[in-house]
Amino acid sequence: MNITVEASYVVPEQHQAGIVHIGLGAFHRAHQAVYIENTLAKFGGDWALVSANIRSNVTLVEQLNNADNVFHVVEYADQNTATVREIRAMKEALFAGDTAGRQALLQRLVDTHTKIVTMTVTEKGYFLSPATGTLQRDHADIQHDLEHLDSPKTIIGLLVQGLRLRRDAGLEPFTVLCCDNMPHNGKRVQKAVVSFAKAFDVELAEWIEQQVAFPSSMVDRIVPAMTDADFAAIKQDTDIDSPTVVKCEQFSQWVVEDNFPQGRPQWEACGVQMVEDVSAYEMMKLRMLNGSHSLLAYLGPLAGYETVAEALSDASIEQFLRLYMMQEVAPTLPSFDQQELEDYCSALIQRFKNDSLKHRLQQIAMDGSQKLPQRWLQGWCDLSQQGMACQAIELGLAGWMLYVMQHQKAQTSINDPLEKTLFEAVSQSEYTAEKVASLLAITDIFPAPLTNMALCKRISGLVTQLQQSPLQSTLNSLSS
Repeated sequence: MNITVEASYVVPEQHQAGIVHIGLGAFHRAHQAVYIENTLAKFGGDWALVSANIRSNVTLVEQLNNADNVFHVVEYADQNTATVREIRAMKEALFAGDTAGRQALLQRLVDTHTKIVTMTVTEKGYFLSPATGTLQRDHADIQHDLEHLDSPKTIIGLLVQGLRLRRDAGLEPFTVLCCDNMPHNGKRVQKAVVSFAKAFDVELAEWIEQQVAFPSSMVDRIVPAMTDADFAAIKQDTDIDSPTVVKCEQFSQWVVEDNFPQGRPQWEACGVQMVEDVSAYEMMKLRMLNGSHSLLAYLGPLAGYETVAEALSDASIEQFLRLYMMQEVAPTLPSFDQQELEDYCSALIQRFKNDSLKHRLQQIAMDGSQKLPQRWLQGWCDLSQQGMACQAIELGLAGWMLYVMQHQKAQTSINDPLEKTLFEAVSQSEYTAEKVASLLAITDIFPAPLTNMALCKRISGLVTQLQQSPLQSTLNSLSS
């Protein structure tokens, strides 16, 4: 194993924490924390991190605290080449899943040094309708926060309360930077925050609309969930024996709209693309990379594959992904020329083949109801308006529906916030066509223009085909 070690040059005591991050998972540590580490090392400044979990994983916070919030990121180019980075940019790790922790997090949000709040809480963490992007006002957690805003549970409640406290104290607001995989993520979070605030205090909502910046961003780095086998392999490869270590691919990208009224780090000098409008980048990434990942998640296991790299060892799957990206995604991305899209497609295929990552398809399959609208369905609407076929997307939907049906029958969880609704939809009939029709009728996922009897019939046929025929023969028939 060829290992390169990058030691940290950051001394946390020399930097105030100017960024609060909510969503202390592996992705944050392997992505934003690395960029901030590099920026602090090169330029200094008061841009260190306070990172918090608001739901689960108090254990991780305790482990980080025990290590003085120092951790390592192992970037694998392949099974034989890796770079180890030591990260010291995190001054503090918080668990905000209880009352005391939430108050500590709110204090950081109100701290005069805090200029930016970033977040990676996954799509479902914003309590937005997947189909419309509107705030789910009737959700129990949102209702809790409206009634108990002094001790909020959700990211939306935390942001509103933090901004409310800053306004009341006469402080400038922090900038809200969403780093989750949603189209127009800044605008969506702004819409959710303002909608919540209006239900609580109309004047506060008006202040937020006028004073708070919500730039959008696009993040890209494959960071698989750590397994026991990963920890063992990293110990063998690098001699790092720590529960806080994370692994990822070598590739990393961050594109950010440059709208930070209270200032920001010199990210552009450390690889971040600061742009006026991020929408073209995020659409390309969501539909090509994330859309391909979801296809693999629901179709790959039907051929016995457990990881992304295993699935990409199958030539029929690689050909199918290329068909999807170049025939069903490329026509929906007018901001890029054909050669750029072909190059991006080929680069993604090579990244997917990185067998050192062991990126599990089961991990990608979670929260499908929250992911599919932006990964498949919005592009599908664009194609339908142009009168173009969507064979790959329809097969992906058939794979997802079969996945739901199989788990409902086995009574095993699919880790989806709409799991109860999905399982009820497919339990009402023994007939595949009726199960498909019931799923397509869920307006929280599927836009009305896409739901019709012809589509139901096509997807029903594909579900049956996936149950009765080898996946490869189905893929080859589409690619021929």
